[in-house]
Amino acid sequence: MHMRYRNLFAHFFENKHLKMKTLYRIPLIVTFLFTVAAGFAQTNPKPNISGVILDETQKPADYVTVVLFKASDSSVVKTAFTDPNGAFNFNVSGKGSYFYKASYMGYKTLKSKTIVLTEDNQKADFGTAQLTASTQNLKEVNVAVTKPLIERKMDKIVMNVSNSSVMTGSTALEVLQKAPGVTVDQNDKISMMGKQGVLIQLDGKQTYMSSADVANLLRNMQSSDIESIELITNPSSKYDASGNSGIINIKTKKNKNGGTNGSVNGSLGYGKNLRANAGINLNHRTQKLNLFSNYNYGKFERDNLIAIDRISNGTPDTYFMQVGESNRKQYNNNFKAGLDYFIDKKNTIGLLVNGYFNHGNETAVNNTLIGPSFNQVDSTLITNSLQANKYNNVSYNLNYKSVLDTAGSEISADVDYSKYKGNDGSNYENDYRFPNGDRIRPIRYTRNNTPSIIDIKAFKVDYNVSLNKTVKLEAGVKSSWVKTDNDLQAEELVSNAWQNDVKRSNQFVYDENVNAAYTNINKQFKNTSVQIGLRVEQTNSKGNLITTNTVVERNYWDFFPTLFVQQTLSKNNQLGFSYSRRIDRPSYDALNPFIYYLDEFTYSKGNPFLNPQYTHNFELSYTLLQKYMLSIGYSRVNDVIAEVILPDAANQSLYQTNANIATNISYNANLNVPVQITKWWQTNNNLNVFYLSFKSPDLAGSALKTGKTSFQFKSQQTFTIMDGFTAEINGSYESPLDYGTLSLKARYYVDAGLSKSLFNKKASLKLALSDVFNMSENNLSSAYPGLTYSVHQKNETQIGRISFTYRFGKNEIKPARRRATGTEAEQGRMKN
Repeated sequence: MHMRYRNLFAHFFENKHLKMKTLYRIPLIVTFLFTVAAGFAQTNPKPNISGVILDETQKPADYVTVVLFKASDSSVVKTAFTDPNGAFNFNVSGKGSYFYKASYMGYKTLKSKTIVLTEDNQKADFGTAQLTASTQNLKEVNVAVTKPLIERKMDKIVMNVSNSSVMTGSTALEVLQKAPGVTVDQNDKISMMGKQGVLIQLDGKQTYMSSADVANLLRNMQSSDIESIELITNPSSKYDASGNSGIINIKTKKNKNGGTNGSVNGSLGYGKNLRANAGINLNHRTQKLNLFSNYNYGKFERDNLIAIDRISNGTPDTYFMQVGESNRKQYNNNFKAGLDYFIDKKNTIGLLVNGYFNHGNETAVNNTLIGPSFNQVDSTLITNSLQANKYNNVSYNLNYKSVLDTAGSEISADVDYSKYKGNDGSNYENDYRFPNGDRIRPIRYTRNNTPSIIDIKAFKVDYNVSLNKTVKLEAGVKSSWVKTDNDLQAEELVSNAWQNDVKRSNQFVYDENVNAAYTNINKQFKNTSVQIGLRVEQTNSKGNLITTNTVVERNYWDFFPTLFVQQTLSKNNQLGFSYSRRIDRPSYDALNPFIYYLDEFTYSKGNPFLNPQYTHNFELSYTLLQKYMLSIGYSRVNDVIAEVILPDAANQSLYQTNANIATNISYNANLNVPVQITKWWQTNNNLNVFYLSFKSPDLAGSALKTGKTSFQFKSQQTFTIMDGFTAEINGSYESPLDYGTLSLKARYYVDAGLSKSLFNKKASLKLALSDVFNMSENNLSSAYPGLTYSVHQKNETQIGRISFTYRFGKNEIKPARRRATGTEAEQGRMKN
């Protein structure tokens, strides 16, 4: 949205009237799949080839990729990963000669000796082998191998955040702006490949939050907590079907050392205002138990400028010139604590608790000049506002994982509960004056109080099994219940006494229950991999505007097929194709019909009658030399949910809402080119070109038809100055874009940073300057026929930052997995 307006709270749903028939159907589907798969699994023979991999310190190396080859033609036989003891196993029934190659990031590829099997199912042991750290000499400087900023994998693009100096001291929302194909506008709206409707996940789990609340969550998360960001444009059936433009999965850091260890970090930033954050991470592991926790505190302050010029059609026309300035302060306390208990080598149970306690305030002044032209003013509206917010959330997760066999078959389960409480309070002062300063009427005082409660419950079970050496089956079930309760208490000051404003006071309760089951079958041929999947989701929702007794209830089933094909043309050429059908249910704030005013002539409101939108996504990809990647995509969205700005002729006002526009068609091409210019200079360049068209025969009484080709270019330069000392420069340009009823102008910025490791690489010091030339801003106008307006918005984006991190403790035992919770998807639809 390209106007300042009051964000609404998402509330999670707990459908108490779910029919028993609905509960039974979906689990039965997957129970059948589990039974069939388990039958296949029991026929799998035991492994007969084994070995052990150690790291450079002669300790067991887990999660090392081990590929078994036939010595006669070097063809791939099987692939496995080492377990926490560094062991790997294969089952090979045929006679012949075999060798393996072991690879792991930061180490040289290890090739084994050759063994010969003279009998079927003969047992053999490769013995123990040791990895060697991979380094390269840059003249006399020893440079350790690090992950590139951007990596292309089979089903996603990965941006590695942890080693970037430009990311230092940034929030997760600011980091997202630097991801290829991702755009975050001045109002924190996130789009990917030019399209909105992105599903944000944390550690692979959905957040179940409104778009406004997701932005708040990411604004409160620090870059120091992020390991990488995964961009999944066409997800498989294993993922929730939400997100028409795909999924952005933010992976948080996981301590890779054992014993007792941790880190402390802190950063300071300054633009027009000071911002600071500090945090501590602790981890302790024994052979049976892993304990981990972290805490982060942040203080942020940001200025915002918005200017709106518009014409209200009438007899005669009325001209509005609005300028607003605001200052926002936020104080955040985020925490996480948990444990993993290792029942035995194959079974682990875990408990996780995380949450936040945040509060803040915002002051704003809006001056609106009103007259028969932009050069003639006959009245002025001055609006002063003061808002205070408080958001608290605590989430609990209980999880279990069991490894069923050495072929990688496993089952996992998660049970989650999350409770969110928030409150927004706003005070407004509206003062009408003549051009000479005299008041037209007495000052009007109003205030709002909006307490919110969101309750989330979820459970899921995932199962995967290798049916044979070339076929793998995945299946799972998931259910979530979310209930949101928003209560808008609006009052007006009359005769020095606050009175209820019956026109605006209201209560909105929304319940939603989604039950899902999925299955994926993957078949590996010699040079081709094919995966077919199907996800079934059954949705029950009920929106109740209590004050007016307006109820909108829906119950529906949906089927979401997926298809993925990967073809290896040669060692350096791979081709891929994917198709998926997806859904986007309206966010909670979009459904909430409350009205929130910027001033008396500018407001926003929800639309409880929104329908879900459905998308067909097609993508063709080509990868050259494992690093140059080109993808071409097409998508068609029916009943697309779009943010629109429309006229309110009766009140000469402008309002923002969401509406179902009939159709959105998109074509896109994305090219990623990393280049090693010299030994000390490498660059990664990403070009995203897309065409977006929107068509609606009737949108608020007028037909809408827009279409424009746009592009986005991002380039990152990394310079190795000396061992442990690097510099970065990032640049981005986004061309003009039409989206729904909005026509956006070009946007661009440049960031720069330095990073230096200290104290034998136990610490790092990073300096960064975002938006070096202070050019990042939003400028937009109307693409809606008959409506004339223009908006200019400038946030505080030019910020210098300094960040310091120190790591301490023992490094004896590698830690257990970290679990993401099953409600993080639902939480993606709350305020923080």
